[in-house]
Amino acid sequence: MSRIDEARKVFARIEQAWNDSEQAAMLTITQVKGSAYRLPGAKMMMTNAGKMLGTLSGGCLESDLYGWAEKALEDGQPRLVNYDLSENELWSLGIGCKGTLEVLIQPIQAADPFWSAVRTAIAKDTAVSLAIELPNGARVLFDGNSPIAGEGSDLPAEVVRQLVDRVNSRTRAEVVHVDGRRFYVDTMRPNEHLILCGAGHDAVPVAVLAEKCGFRVTVLDPRKDFNQSGRFPTAEHLIVEPSEANPDELGGNWWLIMNHLQTRDEAALNLALQSDAKFIGVLGPLSRTNEMLENIGKQIGSGPIHAPIGLDVGAETIDEVAVSIVSELLAERSARLAKPLHGRDKIHG
Repeated sequence: MSRIDEARKVFARIEQAWNDSEQAAMLTITQVKGSAYRLPGAKMMMTNAGKMLGTLSGGCLESDLYGWAEKALEDGQPRLVNYDLSENELWSLGIGCKGTLEVLIQPIQAADPFWSAVRTAIAKDTAVSLAIELPNGARVLFDGNSPIAGEGSDLPAEVVRQLVDRVNSRTRAEVVHVDGRRFYVDTMRPNEHLILCGAGHDAVPVAVLAEKCGFRVTVLDPRKDFNQSGRFPTAEHLIVEPSEANPDELGGNWWLIMNHLQTRDEAALNLALQSDAKFIGVLGPLSRTNEMLENIGKQIGSGPIHAPIGLDVGAETIDEVAVSIVSELLAERSARLAKPLHGRDKIHG
């Protein structure tokens, strides 16, 4: 599934290339069969000066992709490039992934009104969907149920239906086949918002790792000496007691409760339950969480509570605990049962 944050970074770097009088292309994985390093919807950019941002293969294919990007930038025409990563004699790279993938290379022009509309849309924190007929056909951008740019009248009804449905569903980018035509359909979503209740030492690596994994992090803690940018440089800061925060302003978010002060944890848990939370992780023994629920007058089993938070990986240090906690967040976000990959034929299946 695509994320607006990745698209924002790619387009910000493309705009920088324009300011440097360079040409730029966006490269997107449109289709994967078998195992690959990244999934459909993954994006990166390249310029005619050899500059890059992002990766689609972990470094295995980028050199070859740059050659194709140069050709696309020279004639201004999109390219579809296919790779069979099982062909070791061809690539001589010993690549671990043995799948096939298709990459769409699109020159991005500053004067193109479609890409201008995309850049404007992804600046907002709402999901947007786009469809592109491969390799160089109709393009349309949807905001909710309505087209806001492109050639919507040229799209089959099935593609329009998918664009509308995807706004409220968690589906990966994919190629849709309709009447002999191929459409790349992609919904770009804002990062999940994680409310991290507690600014103690063990919260610092959680905030760092969660941000690296695509969560927008807000630290909720009344202690301004702890809840500050020097300790949490990439996070937002809500410096109030949990009992003073407005649940209506924090609705639909993910929560981690780790204040280490039970009265404050109880207030934070109550706030999370009032805010229509999508996920509530509570640090500490289950018996403590049940006691807190009883103290705030909530039924055991109320809300999407995960307690104790974290996967059982034998974590002891604060960094290991952070890995355990964020790993559970990733599994929940992807709707996966967190199990070892050992013995599986497909990594992303």
